[in-house]
Amino acid sequence: MEGTPDLYPSRVNGKETLSPRLDPVVYGGAQPEVPHSLSQRDLDTFDRQGFLVMNDYMPEMVAPLKREITRLRDDMAGYEELYTEPDSDELRTIFKPFAYSDLIDRFSRDPRILNKVRQILGSDAYLMQSRVNIKPAFKGKSFPWHSDFETWHVEDGMPRMRAVTVWLMLTDNTEHNGPLYVIPGSHHHYASCEGNTGEKNYQQSLKKQMLGVPKPETMEALLEDNGIASVTGQAGTLVFHDCNLMHGSPDNIANDPRSILMFVYNSVENKPVTPFSGLPPRPHYLSNPDQRPLQAVESLWPLAS
Repeated sequence: MEGTPDLYPSRVNGKETLSPRLDPVVYGGAQPEVPHSLSQRDLDTFDRQGFLVMNDYMPEMVAPLKREITRLRDDMAGYEELYTEPDSDELRTIFKPFAYSDLIDRFSRDPRILNKVRQILGSDAYLMQSRVNIKPAFKGKSFPWHSDFETWHVEDGMPRMRAVTVWLMLTDNTEHNGPLYVIPGSHHHYASCEGNTGEKNYQQSLKKQMLGVPKPETMEALLEDNGIASVTGQAGTLVFHDCNLMHGSPDNIANDPRSILMFVYNSVENKPVTPFSGLPPRPHYLSNPDQRPLQAVESLWPLAS
């Protein structure tokens, strides 16, 4: 809504700062009576680290989802939701795959995921964004250090830190094929970055992000106390990470791709307002206008057979 205070200004005053987070990380508590919910220990880990890795949690979903994504690559050729690598025609990202796939749509509402999301957010959620990230062998380029929330706040109008990203490894994520790097605990600080947001900045940033990337001095301060962790695991591993966790990834110089299917869940109590950049909202595939609460589905079959 108009007049919503900007509690996390960025790209506005010509200087970069680190400030304390003003919002909780976990909004709910343990719910042992709810199937597929997180334990208090898991919630404490997520609160402290900003991410949670569930190794080999959904291996049965890998093959059907990979088949579905192969179909989408063909069926969606030429769509605006597809982005290529910055220096080649290799496919980098498929946005909003749930809109073109009943299987992916239903998978986003699997209670093994959605019940945990509701627990972390302390509310119902809607799917703000979804993507398939494809790091092709040898050609997959890096993502610089960034907090997703900084972009979602400035360019999409997400007012508070009440969103969580959940992603499934579709291939083995190893130390060699460009895994996600995170800075544990960095989500407790907000990096307000330099720069001015131009119109349709997303067309550049989704290929090679320049704005919302903290300077080395800021990263030194975050890394001094926290260090870097790489998020690796077998295909079928499920990962939760906080919207403000500082993360990035190196080039893939290995001979195997690294692919993930990602969902961004935003609390229905945290719906975007007018973007704090003052620019028009980004396209529907980056900030979903359908903000109805997601309803869990109990079975993906026979879609996943």
